[in-house]
Amino acid sequence: MSLAVVRSRGLVGVEAPSVSVEVHLANGLPAFHIVGLPDTEVRESRERVRAALLQEGFEFPNRRITVNLAPADLPKGSGRFDLPIAIGILSACAGIAPEVLERVELMGELSLTGELRPIRGALVLALAVRRDPASRLLVLPTASAAEAAVAGYAGTRAANSLREVWQSLVEGIALPSPAAPGPASSPLRLDTAPDLAQVRGQAGARRALEIAAAGGHSLLLIGPPGTGKTMLAQRLPGLLPPMTDLEALESAAILSLSGFGFRAGDWGVRPFRSPHHTVSGAALVGGGSMPRPGEASLAHCGVLFLDELGEFRRDVLETLREPLESGRVSISRAARQAEFPAAFQLIAAMNPCPCGYFGDPKGRCRCQPDEISRYRHRLSGPLLDRIDMHVDVPPVSQTDLLASAAGEASAPVRERVAVARDRALTRQSAPNAGLSAAETERHCRVDEAGSSLLSGAIERLGLSARALPRLLRLARTIADLAQSEHIVARHVAEAIGYRRLAGVK
Repeated sequence: MSLAVVRSRGLVGVEAPSVSVEVHLANGLPAFHIVGLPDTEVRESRERVRAALLQEGFEFPNRRITVNLAPADLPKGSGRFDLPIAIGILSACAGIAPEVLERVELMGELSLTGELRPIRGALVLALAVRRDPASRLLVLPTASAAEAAVAGYAGTRAANSLREVWQSLVEGIALPSPAAPGPASSPLRLDTAPDLAQVRGQAGARRALEIAAAGGHSLLLIGPPGTGKTMLAQRLPGLLPPMTDLEALESAAILSLSGFGFRAGDWGVRPFRSPHHTVSGAALVGGGSMPRPGEASLAHCGVLFLDELGEFRRDVLETLREPLESGRVSISRAARQAEFPAAFQLIAAMNPCPCGYFGDPKGRCRCQPDEISRYRHRLSGPLLDRIDMHVDVPPVSQTDLLASAAGEASAPVRERVAVARDRALTRQSAPNAGLSAAETERHCRVDEAGSSLLSGAIERLGLSARALPRLLRLARTIADLAQSEHIVARHVAEAIGYRRLAGVK
């Protein structure tokens, strides 16, 4: 009997727990069994491993092969276990010293020719190996190693085929280290980002966009078709400050877990996700039998834009309530749970009625009152409570449309946003939208005149206990943009003006 143990890793949410691939060869009728809670992709590795070994010129053992993926209660998915299983079989036959296998962690999907294919979550795997005190070498397919290099782990190695990995273990042939990508030449890609100067008119909406960028606030734009709602939303990433190294790493790790993968050239670029209104709840916040991140998590540290908000299914929109409040998504299944970060900035756009022309001075709207009511009630009161700003985007006047002079560009707005954001970070180490209840009470005190305005707004708009702190945090951002240490009545008054739908239930 022969036994070999190869180190690898699984994926559970944004964690990569260690997995021991134990390969046992015994006499008896030829068989190949994989145990340890494997899914279909892992069970199918039997055929890929067999073909790859034969194609690379190795002899496949005509014995009873048992592969155990430990721990047994951890779900195992994807083809990343192909490489450690193949190396385990070869090691069990050739009797490689255990200390040699103990020094490496192997992950990679095998093609039938023995070449290594890229795997999902390479960056997350590299981060996990870097945190492990054992400090093993991490061997990945070349395409995945380039992504993993973002983690900055010096022990990452790249291989193109099964034979290369085997030669490095048996003959000591060194595998190359992937080149770590340098920082993006322009973290926000300001040379290609849409510029705010291209938006004609809409002074009120532009002001709201600046406030949202400065404080990290969520924003709902309401107006008829063709008024520039989508254009405004697309220009928000160009107003936001550069990502910190930690934010860039978290965002890259989430993209690595998705089916899209992470490209080194996107390092430091804030994500902008815009799912179609037919999106399902699982696609929006994540899910699946082996939980994967959804659009909310893919927009982590960036912008989630929901166009035509009134066309989304109400039950789908309700799934956003948890991440809007906590910045995280928890997915629970009968046998497994996963948690993904989802600290996104929500920007949404909707028409005022089904046809889009409610309130149009030319009388183009033909919607009945009950139709308008049903349309608006697709947005629940609790969801609206979690959206800080509700802003009208009226039709652009003919004068503004034909004006030869462009509006204010993104650059000066971005400078004001950076100054206001720095004031908030210096004061409380977090954007205003991320303040806790205790921090809101400490940093968002208003003067007597402002308190009087708040009292009237609570009675007139029916503000909930959740909406009131959000209004105070919004007023704090307005004061920061005005470079004011104190929140006064005019700041509170402007913040109240951004609660247009506060009374909708």
